[in-house]
Amino acid sequence: MCVCDDATFWPWRTWPDFARLPPTETMVVVPVAGYAERGDLPLDAEEGVLMRVLQRAARLFERPDRLLVVPPLRFVLGPVGTGVFAVEPPLAHAFIAEVCRSVAASGFRRIVLCNASPANEELCDVAARDLRIDHGLQLFCVHLGALGLALGASDPAGLAQIARLLDGTASDALERHGRHLASLLGEIVRRPALPGGGHLGPVRPSQP
Repeated sequence: MCVCDDATFWPWRTWPDFARLPPTETMVVVPVAGYAERGDLPLDAEEGVLMRVLQRAARLFERPDRLLVVPPLRFVLGPVGTGVFAVEPPLAHAFIAEVCRSVAASGFRRIVLCNASPANEELCDVAARDLRIDHGLQLFCVHLGALGLALGASDPAGLAQIARLLDGTASDALERHGRHLASLLGEIVRRPALPGGGHLGPVRPSQP
């Protein structure tokens, strides 16, 4: 299906596993990665790098019993001119919202959109904001570009770095990025839950 950490991968958990998870203390990571042409790299290079970094982060995470990772969302936006299998922004937004609502239906309210693609950064930010407002979910966005992983690179050096991460020869870089992501996820899981179940109160009219 994809590269994953078996202990935290949602599809591998049993119903008794879910029954033991405290919903308010559990964090669900939703990976987002598109397809794009990048020289000789595979079309799913974004997913390959993202899931390897997430796998390492999950194994380094301080509370793996409080972490779930769902399968990656693949059919989202793509870079102009090189994107493959990309969909229109409204459809990509609806796809993210549907998955997050499904997570929420299982009782989990703290969700991290972990995005590999520069083309999807604004999409994830907007989707997170809308889900927070419309459904009271506690959303966070982590973009691999902020960790120093330039997956939008088209220069030979950038493409070579991505290739090394994919074939496992850049183990030091993978370890570094995995530790950075694990640290960020640790900060997120320690955040207090939103008051009032995350639901926003009525908007008060402004005073004249």
